[in-house]
Amino acid sequence: MNKDYFFCGVGGSGMLPLAMIVQAQGNRIAGSDRALDQGRTPDKFDWLRAHGVALHPQDGSGVTRADQIVVATGAVEDTVPDIGAAKRVDATIKTRPQLLSELFNAAPTSIGVAGTSGKSTITGMVAWILDQAGRQPTVVNGAVMKNFADADHPFASALVGGPDLFVAEVDESDGSIARYDATVAVVSNISLDHKSMEELRDLFGGFVGRATTAVLNLDNPETAALAQALPAGKAITFALGEEEADLSAHDLKPLPTGMSFELRVRGEAPRPVVLNVPGAHNVANALAALGAVKALDVSVDAAVAALESFAGIRRRLEVVGSQNGVTVIDDFAHNPDKIAATLKTLHAFDGRLLILFQPHGFGPLKLMQREFIEGFAGLMREHDILLMPEPVYYGGTTDRSVGSEDIAAGVRAEGRQAEALATRADCGDRIVKLAQPGDRVVVMGARDDSLSSFAAELLARL
Repeated sequence: MNKDYFFCGVGGSGMLPLAMIVQAQGNRIAGSDRALDQGRTPDKFDWLRAHGVALHPQDGSGVTRADQIVVATGAVEDTVPDIGAAKRVDATIKTRPQLLSELFNAAPTSIGVAGTSGKSTITGMVAWILDQAGRQPTVVNGAVMKNFADADHPFASALVGGPDLFVAEVDESDGSIARYDATVAVVSNISLDHKSMEELRDLFGGFVGRATTAVLNLDNPETAALAQALPAGKAITFALGEEEADLSAHDLKPLPTGMSFELRVRGEAPRPVVLNVPGAHNVANALAALGAVKALDVSVDAAVAALESFAGIRRRLEVVGSQNGVTVIDDFAHNPDKIAATLKTLHAFDGRLLILFQPHGFGPLKLMQREFIEGFAGLMREHDILLMPEPVYYGGTTDRSVGSEDIAAGVRAEGRQAEALATRADCGDRIVKLAQPGDRVVVMGARDDSLSSFAAELLARL
């Protein structure tokens, strides 16, 4: 029976793909979004309207009946007018993780991709391999998969396939990973991000324990420990240069647009592989994806062929363009691990980096202050410059005791160049003044579509 769903925050990177999949199952979709009310990213909302999504202001006016299912982000707060309206009319309220896990667990075969870093890329790689192998997966990703993006699907963070195989990026930051019962559980790595290490070990251990097969990274001490704790035959392991792993990569070489390496699969002859996405971290992501599809009996040769035409994920080291000898790159890096992977990849080639880092909240800055300072100071070169606006803040009771100047001051104390400015616009003005031919400008940050617009505007000003 067709149902009426109302998505609160329907334009969000996690909500939009889920709404498209629920709509493809024959349900009616409506929604609201703060960005819509503020006039941000109008193209996205025009696209949603054109695809049959009824849009409302985020003032509760779209929620009027008890038979509506109201879908909210992980935090269901009465202060959000749509949630208040849902409670008044006695509508069903579900969180995004609740709805996604219900769809995921209902599929006969499922692949859940988890880990602190690399989830979106691994999910995109798995989606492309399975699609090319004719397996018709349904996929929910947290980012746009370039291979599936076209004029009709500019926001291709979802792939609507058949009902038998469901692939999803699974999040530990809100604890919702505990809801997923995967056939194949992929864990790329585990490191400090949103929760304590004790909590993370429990969450990832449970996720892996419930799966039929676990795909685990031997290069990360935490995921290697998970592999050791599993019964024989349950884990498929991968690593860079580790002979003991089931899948390993050797002889890594950076290319101008990607990476080449030798793939060794236990019991098989080595194969050369070329990726069109850069960095050693993407070689590790490729191994994780190969392990996941191996668990579903996709041939290694078919998987490697698909990987060679994998076009990447939007906002993952995405080159926006070059102007007057300066290249602008848009990147999702927002925690110490991701920032390290980005800086290492960019430093494989010459040129000064002008780094704009937009923190996505005061909380992460306080939790990881030392890691942020050590990460930037340790990986920036002498002439690189870090520029930071204040963290994104939407009001509320957040502890704002650690701000961008605390990070910048720490980086300067370690002998590298860093500046904290009041606004993103101020940082943009400073970059335009500083930029010289040969520089690369990196716009880093998460959970904010307007960063891509900012990067494009910056390119136009150079």
